[in-house]
Amino acid sequence: MQPGFDDVAGLVRRRAGIVLTEDKAYLLETRLGPVLTRFGLASLAALGAKLRSLPGEALERAVVEALTTHESSFFRDGKPFEHLRGALPKLLAARGAGERVRIWSAACSTGQEAYSVAMLAAETLGAAAQRIEILATDISADVVGRAKEGCFSQFEVQRGLPIRALMTHFTQEGTRWRIKPALRAMVRFEERNLLAETAALGRFDVIFCRNVLIYFDPPTKTRVLEMMARQLAPDGVLYLGAAETVIGLTERLAPIPGERGVYGLAARKAAA
Repeated sequence: MQPGFDDVAGLVRRRAGIVLTEDKAYLLETRLGPVLTRFGLASLAALGAKLRSLPGEALERAVVEALTTHESSFFRDGKPFEHLRGALPKLLAARGAGERVRIWSAACSTGQEAYSVAMLAAETLGAAAQRIEILATDISADVVGRAKEGCFSQFEVQRGLPIRALMTHFTQEGTRWRIKPALRAMVRFEERNLLAETAALGRFDVIFCRNVLIYFDPPTKTRVLEMMARQLAPDGVLYLGAAETVIGLTERLAPIPGERGVYGLAARKAAA
């Protein structure tokens, strides 16, 4: 066992719900090197010792952020967005004239998912897109900061973003591309841990929580799914990653027939 592994694994599980197995031990050296340098620690063993004694909030946060995966791309796995394109007008029509459709991009990383939703809403709903409210959250303060900036490299915009959308919603700044203010204004970014209390966020009509549960153990998956079920509108939809499911984890959510990775409240399915 690599010295310090248990201490680091215990920390990320406690603070972020991430299960770090021994076969992922190689990540410690590749990802924690800058953390060791920043805090003047000579080795992973020294880091482990520090975590066992008086680590401090800054060190714990730095370790968790370094070991959290922040893979993202625009319109990643297009199926959920295809479904959302049809669902948004129906959700909007079912709401009162003064009501908004609220969308939550959980574990939003650097913002591509949330901005993809904003682009889809703008293109699908036209002027009615002003009734769409998008909240995007992530455990990492660093990636939330980058997401708020809304500035992406050429490589990032080439991953899944149609050229028409790039020309419509971005302006070029040298070798980078920045989200235009109108689209940026549709999204609010916040630093938030999915394992913390989320009731204050209110109810959502759409929740994206994709490729997050795969890092959790079953009890933590259940905890997160049931939290989202409590905050999902009766006719709302939850999008999970292609490799994720609610089956065997909660009875409060059920797959929407004929769709992959799309879920609704179980009571809704029974009523249908």
